[in-house]
Amino acid sequence: MFEWMADPSAWAGLFTLVLLEIVLGIDNLIFIAILVDKLPPHQRDRARVLGLMLALVMRLALLSVMSWLVTLTDAWFSIGSFSFSQRDVILIVGGFFLLLKGTVELHERVEGKTARASGSRLHASFGVIVLQIVVLDAVFSLDAVITAVGMVDHLSIMMLAVIIAILLMLVASKPLTQFVNAHPTVVILCLGFLLTIGFTLMVDGFGFAVPKGYLYAAIAFSVLIETLNQLARRNMRRLAAARPLRERTAEGVLRMLGMKPEEGAGPESAPGGPVPAQVFEDEERYMVSGVLALADRSIHSVMTPRTEVAWLNLEDPPELLRQRVLESPHSFFPVCRGSLDEVVGIGRAKEVVADLIELGAIRLSRLRDPVIVHDSMGVLRLMETLKRSRGQMVLVTDEFGAIEGLVTPIDVFEAIAGEFPDEDEVPDIEEIGKGRWRVDGAADLLHLELLLNTDGLADEDEDYATVAGFMLARFGHLPQAGDHCELDRGHAVFVFTVERMEGRRIASVLIERRPADNQDTAETRSE
Repeated sequence: MFEWMADPSAWAGLFTLVLLEIVLGIDNLIFIAILVDKLPPHQRDRARVLGLMLALVMRLALLSVMSWLVTLTDAWFSIGSFSFSQRDVILIVGGFFLLLKGTVELHERVEGKTARASGSRLHASFGVIVLQIVVLDAVFSLDAVITAVGMVDHLSIMMLAVIIAILLMLVASKPLTQFVNAHPTVVILCLGFLLTIGFTLMVDGFGFAVPKGYLYAAIAFSVLIETLNQLARRNMRRLAAARPLRERTAEGVLRMLGMKPEEGAGPESAPGGPVPAQVFEDEERYMVSGVLALADRSIHSVMTPRTEVAWLNLEDPPELLRQRVLESPHSFFPVCRGSLDEVVGIGRAKEVVADLIELGAIRLSRLRDPVIVHDSMGVLRLMETLKRSRGQMVLVTDEFGAIEGLVTPIDVFEAIAGEFPDEDEVPDIEEIGKGRWRVDGAADLLHLELLLNTDGLADEDEDYATVAGFMLARFGHLPQAGDHCELDRGHAVFVFTVERMEGRRIASVLIERRPADNQDTAETRSE
């Protein structure tokens, strides 16, 4: 039985047959990988191993009845000029099954109609999947066994080649199954292979021989292209992973907001492809963008500046103090002696008024200790301080100890959701016409960027956070009413015109959006 072991040509035939059996079994392995993905995770390995074991048993059984197998190629019946053997019928039925199954699977993958119930995926029955594997094993085993019969003469060589090939495929089946199911494009490619193989089987059953070399060459070329595609995707993911996680998360959310990306990081260059249409309303977009930008804000961008702080001077007469409290909508006031830098404490409005009516003076024992932070503190740490202050205001000081302004919880909330003017205030940004706005010089640049739907105004490397600071940095000197500067953002040109000055402060600015011209004027121009 094993006389062939001394024949070198027999060993060459064994090696060649093992390779052919593996090649002929790849399509079966691909189909098993797609089928077992429909099972619950704990059943997939069992179904995969069972499918390959059934293929082994079926091929060994067919090899044992070679005399019957040879008769399958004899004419069984005829239809017109076509005569069909039992092998032809099996190939036609198997090819039709492959075409039908491959088309259904491809439709589900492309249309995304995978069954779901209560948020969980619906899995197929184990018996149904195994039955489909058995049917396909019969078709693929027939092709493999006929190849073995035609190549070598010894039954032991055929059986050994089949066993070796199945064992090798069994070892490679799990990583191949995981790879196929983890890459959607590979699944689509494999389904295309199955459609091609099914068509080839049907054509072969009708007596039209298709050279296997053409089929395998097409498959090999497709695999090469998909390999390059996977390498390109992996390199893009590696490049994206090199960026900070917070930056990637923020950029992804901003794309959903319809925000314009920075030059060089546009939608065309993004791994995810084109930017989707805006899916948030304007107010939602402001809030989400405000939350994402909160950590990058400086304390100057959220605080009320010194010039706008309402405070009480202990040296003023009681009637003047009472009038200031009643005319202001604020609930807390810094109580100082002579200057804002000389803070004594923080007074609650109703307690201060009560003291002024009953005692004619502010009772210092009822004042709260001031909470003072340095202007270098970040906004996130500032929020923790505001929580500990139990709703009380926080004073901001510079490195020389001078009070620069104050921050309240409503200031942080406005940085997220936009401006909420008090009764004695007007909105910082007011639309006065199509493409025209009147903006207070103290308006926040980040909020203005959202309203104008542009970027390039706020710069964390610069020491300003307001429209007035932005314009002073562009002019390089103190401007006069009527002076203007332009900012070209490619899609539009924004003209900033000084409308009104209050001393050395830019009090009001007019902004006009004009269509961009054809000239390449990316730099800001000022006059």
